[in-house]
Amino acid sequence: MTVSEEKALTIKVSRISIILNVLLTVMKLTAGVAARSGAMVADAVHSASDVFGSFLVIIGANVSGKEADREHPYGHERMECVISIILANILMLVGLGIGMSGLEKVLSGDYSALTVPGQLALFAAVISIAVKEGLFWYTKIAAKKINSVSLMAEAWHHRSDALSSVGSFAGILGARLGYPVLDPVASVVIAVLILKVAVDIFRETFDRMVDRSCDAETETAMRQLITSCHGVKELDVLRTRLFGSRMYVEVEIEADENLSLRQAHDIAVQVHNGIEESFPLVKHCVVHVNPAACSKN
Repeated sequence: MTVSEEKALTIKVSRISIILNVLLTVMKLTAGVAARSGAMVADAVHSASDVFGSFLVIIGANVSGKEADREHPYGHERMECVISIILANILMLVGLGIGMSGLEKVLSGDYSALTVPGQLALFAAVISIAVKEGLFWYTKIAAKKINSVSLMAEAWHHRSDALSSVGSFAGILGARLGYPVLDPVASVVIAVLILKVAVDIFRETFDRMVDRSCDAETETAMRQLITSCHGVKELDVLRTRLFGSRMYVEVEIEADENLSLRQAHDIAVQVHNGIEESFPLVKHCVVHVNPAACSKN
């Protein structure tokens, strides 16, 4: 898939997310206010943050898809990581805000003043769970297809919203069954779930920002490909690093010291092309050839 096709898919998924999240935010906020449910209002705020997150993903897709230039010779892929970190921070702030509000009500001890949520809030929670879980799978499949960290972060943002709605449903139902404190308790549970997702997104994105190596399975497959190339006597060095949604590879191989420069070059080209063709996420591969007789010196 070309860069332009990846960009188009990202924007398409994000636009669908924005439309559905705007509708869910209006529905949940209306239901939360009408049914007097703090948990549902908190859930609506979470959906509103999803709208902002989707706009950030679209911005990230436009920036990261730009071609390399003089100031950015390695391209702009890491902008996806920047967007993911911003999304994680947004989730963190939303989670803390919802959690502190709910915790204040729980610790007040005056539960008699708490209102019992109306039935409308329950219906809103069920609709939200179904829509957000569907959005999670739709976005996750698209993210895996193009290996987009920002789109994957957005997918888990949808899943956290689905979990929020599950918490809302449980709290609202409990409050309606005679335990009004469960509505603010549900808000606190929602906040904890949101904070966990934020930390997970931040941790995964941080790994990509600090040039973490590829997974062991990928490196093993690369080693097998390199050593199977004609003319390669030994694989001395294999270094991989994640750069945003792409991979960079550095290889040192051994070849017969009596080969001509042209023959050694042809072996290096064979390894280079094999890596880039077999692993589409590899953006750049460098191959260095060592003479077999002195490579260990």
